[in-house]
Amino acid sequence: MASHKCFSVVLYALVFTAFATTAFSSLSTNYYDYSCPNALNTIRSVVEAAVQKEYRMGASLLRLHFHDCFVNGCDGSILLDPSPTIDSEKNARPNFQSARGFEVVDEIKEAVDRACGKPVVSCADILAVAARDSVVALGGPTWKVTLGRRDSTTASREAADANIPAPFFSLSELIGNFKSHGLNEKDLVVLSGGHSIGYARCATFRDHIYNDSNISPQFAKELKYICPREGGDFNLTPLDRTAANFDSGYYKDLVHNKGVLHSDQELFNGGSTDELVKKYKHNTVSFHQDFANSMIKMGNIKPLTGNRGEIRLNCRKVN
Repeated sequence: MASHKCFSVVLYALVFTAFATTAFSSLSTNYYDYSCPNALNTIRSVVEAAVQKEYRMGASLLRLHFHDCFVNGCDGSILLDPSPTIDSEKNARPNFQSARGFEVVDEIKEAVDRACGKPVVSCADILAVAARDSVVALGGPTWKVTLGRRDSTTASREAADANIPAPFFSLSELIGNFKSHGLNEKDLVVLSGGHSIGYARCATFRDHIYNDSNISPQFAKELKYICPREGGDFNLTPLDRTAANFDSGYYKDLVHNKGVLHSDQELFNGGSTDELVKKYKHNTVSFHQDFANSMIKMGNIKPLTGNRGEIRLNCRKVN
């Protein structure tokens, strides 16, 4: 009898532990409702002010969230500065001297901690919410961001180089890369639509405009004024003609062979993703709806929850 009672107690403890782990380790859209009810409004206010001051900041904040999630999951690792123990992802090829928005994240962190009375909101969650608010500020869709991510205590420049999709990728490489992160072809096409508000450096599209044949000759000629064969690596051009608006112009450009990056034009080059590009070209509402859904899906890539990771006091360094 005693042994049966002991077994029941142990079984109850195991069940409770499993329940607690599940309950407190999953993401939730109302995660901060009680611990910091003003958190999301505070983030939105800072983002809106930053985008109003410089609309390109919206693309920068969205890009930070993308690049963060594609390395070791959405854990804020991209924000860590170099140190003797941190091989910063800021120095990875896709980010070096091109990733921006870190000062805005600092501003958000300071404002949120002040609103909460203490460090409650993780830097990883700040990135996820700021990405959504940036899209909204530029006329794009909104979505409910799941929250509760914790911040990493490590970063990996090598992993960033290996996992962030490169601008010279073929369609099969893009599909494989997204699949490795649990994302499918539809996610690939719709999330690439984030380039609707993006800019690219000359170094990332030079080969495309001088060596590829699947580009409008007139468009290539225009880009060559911005991007010479030699030099000008950091000269910028918008990734679509309406870079201040989150619209379907990106897909319209692809259909007319006006993708700035090789990897962009691969989405409309006689392959399996052509039909989706044509769909979003004609249907902005569908693009917005699907983009929101894919952003939620991407935001759930390997988050640190529960007791894993930490809530950083400063987004640039571990506690």
